[in-house]
Amino acid sequence: MLQAEVRSILGYRAAVIPRNYTEAREAYSYRADPAVPVFPDNKPIIIFDGKCVLCSRWARFVMRHDAAKQFRLLAAQTPLGTALYEHYGLDPVEYETNVLLEDGRAFLKSESTIRMFERLGLPWSTMKVLRVVPRALRDRFYNVVARNRLRWFGSRETCFVPEPSDAERFLE
Repeated sequence: MLQAEVRSILGYRAAVIPRNYTEAREAYSYRADPAVPVFPDNKPIIIFDGKCVLCSRWARFVMRHDAAKQFRLLAAQTPLGTALYEHYGLDPVEYETNVLLEDGRAFLKSESTIRMFERLGLPWSTMKVLRVVPRALRDRFYNVVARNRLRWFGSRETCFVPEPSDAERFLE
């Protein structure tokens, strides 16, 4: 409950986030939220911590292996990224998870990562076998990495900036 009280004091919407809160929301629910700016959502969008070295490397990995250019990317630090984090009841400062917006639904933690791998095709799509591991266990491992990512991999002074050839794949 302490986390809920801290969230309440800091002023963002969700006090307690049920386990499947984001996935249980209606598809495209952010379209009805006046706090979320209008954005193109016809392709899956990866929202990531643009100052985290690990997260930025993940964004580069996706761009390198996404031959079909099916993903768009969005730094969580942008106004749109912050609005989406808040819409889904996530901490808009700590960025405890990457978010995959796919078909209007938000997927978090291990499920978001597995879904991203699946869309990259072989050999990466074989990562879906991780679904045999119970989600609670997968997410516990994800949380350990997420909590320690800045200490283990470092952070950037400024947000990740894509190469000019990849700029059209980024939302701002």
